[in-house]
Parts: sequence; structure tokens; C-alpha cells
Amino acid sequence: MIRAEAADIPDDSALRTPDRLRRRASRLLSQLTMRSDRLITEGLARTGARKWHYAVLASLQEYGPGSQAELSRRSGIHRSDIVGVLNELAERHLVERAPDPADRRRNIITISPRGRRHLRLLDKILDGLDDEVLAPLSQAERDQFVRLLGRLLDHHTGTS
Repeated sequence: MIRAEAADIPDDSALRTPDRLRRRASRLLSQLTMRSDRLITEGLARTGARKWHYAVLASLQEYGPGSQAELSRRSGIHRSDIVGVLNELAERHLVERAPDPADRRRNIITISPRGRRHLRLLDKILDGLDDEVLAPLSQAERDQFVRLLGRLLDHHTGTS
């Protein structure tokens, strides 16, 4: 018979997070971000989508057509990565590229009808994932949490 030593058997205190760590907003945000990011990445992947696809489609839907540089700024996707994202979306016929009449050297990107439908699907998926992440909060708490997160982000990014 094999006997486990005390060090091999975790007691309840070994499984708990120290209070000092649970009081650190930065750590809590980091931990929640990692879990939320994984959940969203996996959820979107089920439809063959990525977070950046959603960001571009949402930007095009809300602000209208734009150049690659504009989409990079609007979506937060680095300029060196935006072309790859747009190529993926164009291959799936979710966006359309057309030469800019004012400057034929650049393209104007527009969301396609298929892209609008796909964006609605992604919205539903993300609504469900948000519900999962925010499950312990009431609707009022969720609304307040999102407002506070937005305020913090605006403060640290210099936007308002």
C-alpha cells in the first residue's frame, strides 16, 4: 500500500488565492482578461472567426467604408497585420475592396451583405460569451461594470 505524504495532498488553503492577490485590481483584471480572451477565442473559432475579424466588421458597420490605414486605427490592429486580416475577410466575401477614386494607390474596404450577416452571427456568439463571463452579475451590475471598464480604458488610452 502506497501512503501519500502530507506534502503530496493539497489542503484547502493551498487551493485558495491569497487575499493580498485578490485585492489587486490589476491582477484581477489580468486574470479575468486571460480567461475571457480564451473563451472568446474558442467561441469565435467555432465559426472560423477571430477577434480581429469582428473588430474590422464592427468598425465597417459602425463607421462605414475606410482605407486599410483607417481600419488599422479604428480597430486597434497593427498596420502590418491589417492586410492579412482583410485578406482573410475578402476570401470569405465578408468585405469588398475597391480602388479609392481620390487616390488609386489605395483601396477602400466596405462590408459586404454577407459580412453584415456574419457580424450579426458574431454579435450573438459574443453576447452568449459575455453572458458566460459575467454570469454572477445582475444586468445593472454588468452595465455598471462595462461603463467603469470603458472609463478606465479611456483614461489610460487618452480617449473619451
